[in-house]
Amino acid sequence: ERLLCSFQRCFICGEMGAAITCGEKGCDRSFHLPCASRGECVTQFFGLYRSFCWEHRPEQAVKAKPGQNNTCIICLDPVEDNKSYHTMVCPACQHAWFHRSCIQKQAIHAGVRLCCLHCRNQDQFVMEMLTMGIRISKRLQPSWESDQAFGPVYQRHRRCNASKCLCPGGSEQAEEEGPWQVLLCSSCAAKGTHRRCLYLSNSATTWECNCCAGLGTGKRQ
Repeated sequence: ERLLCSFQRCFICGEMGAAITCGEKGCDRSFHLPCASRGECVTQFFGLYRSFCWEHRPEQAVKAKPGQNNTCIICLDPVEDNKSYHTMVCPACQHAWFHRSCIQKQAIHAGVRLCCLHCRNQDQFVMEMLTMGIRISKRLQPSWESDQAFGPVYQRHRRCNASKCLCPGGSEQAEEEGPWQVLLCSSCAAKGTHRRCLYLSNSATTWECNCCAGLGTGKRQ
């Protein structure tokens, strides 16, 4: 099979080694997988994993047509004025239009939770997307719901940002109480200071950085 592929020429880029052949009987067009989108080919990532050239690829059967000023429901940029390889529509509600590239990115991040963003239909929508060559990842949890996605947001600032840190352990040292406790700016919480570095008393509970309070007017004065 490798030997056969080495002699097959990609009808898109013209180079040899095209390992994918159109699944339509009698069609001998072959292409590389990376060239598929450029040649408007469709590769189905389910079942028999069939591939089709631009002439024999499946097309959406819905009769809906986008109206004037229709936009992609994902990126909000305009879509073409008719269905095409690059412009698709939800088969369930027939109101949600989107770019192929946009729904492909959505399918990778949403995984098994992929659905129409307008009507929330999942079964019919997913089957249609698979048939149209959209690859859906097997992730069980969308990327935007993972802990890693918001990890930096939930990390508490624990560094002294004083212009001259006096702490023997350095600006990264932060104790729970005492002179080397780091107080965060009461407005932005994005900057902090050791009590000793700004000569704050142990009873002080709030402090504002210069950016939030204005140079020379912060509560530390």
